Amino acid sequence: MSDEELGPSNGLYLDYGYGSHVGLRRELNEDSSVVTASLFAVADGMGGHDSGEVASSLAVQTLAEGWEAAAEPITRETIATAIDEADRRIRAATDSRAGTTLTGAALTSSENALQWLVFNIGDSRTYIHYEGALLQLTRDHSQVQEMFESGMITAEELHYHPQRNVITRALGAGDADEVDFSVATVHAGQRLLVCSDGLTGELTDAEIAKILGAGRSPQDTVDWLIHQALRSGGRDNVTLVVVDVKGA
Repeated sequence: MSDEELGPSNGLYLDYGYGSHVGLRRELNEDSSVVTASLFAVADGMGGHDSGEVASSLAVQTLAEGWEAAAEPITRETIATAIDEADRRIRAATDSRAGTTLTGAALTSSENALQWLVFNIGDSRTYIHYEGALLQLTRDHSQVQEMFESGMITAEELHYHPQRNVITRALGAGDADEVDFSVATVHAGQRLLVCSDGLTGELTDAEIAKILGAGRSPQDTVDWLIHQALRSGGRDNVTLVVVDVKGA
């Protein structure tokens, strides 16, 4: 947990917390995360044995290396290049036996305005909680999301459908590794949440929003979200990052 000043001209600071738990039914934690002063990401590996752990670890490590080596200003090409390299490394290390989701947000600027550069592949999610509302900034790459968008299932069925864990894009596996990007302006009072589906598979958006809005510190919020995910079943690894944007 840390306070990070974003710059003397804007008077904004970041305060963040993060955590991970293997869950109650898994032997290995195949999630990984990266947390820096300006880059926050979560990866959820899959592949069995230790392959998923290798894939997720390579994803966040390569992303962090690309971020640190890049020249300013940071752009979506910076992130896309790092993710392409992560995909290559994962395939080489696991012989395409493993894959991983990857989502998160990088702090960047455009025309002197601070922005979140949000990226996603798979069904891990990035949200913003602001003024009592929770907004999902990413779109799940999953079979149930496609079924919901085509009208085959309802929003309630989306959360409980037996195929909800089948994803349609991943790093390191298959051909569909295209990354989605979006941009959100940074404002004081925002709370960013980056998480694996070990959280969203156990708690609804309404339950998550209530906890995010309860006034706890970022680290206490992380700990409480993990606690509640375990109480709800803890069927998967759960990993998350909570970032507060504060005014000076």
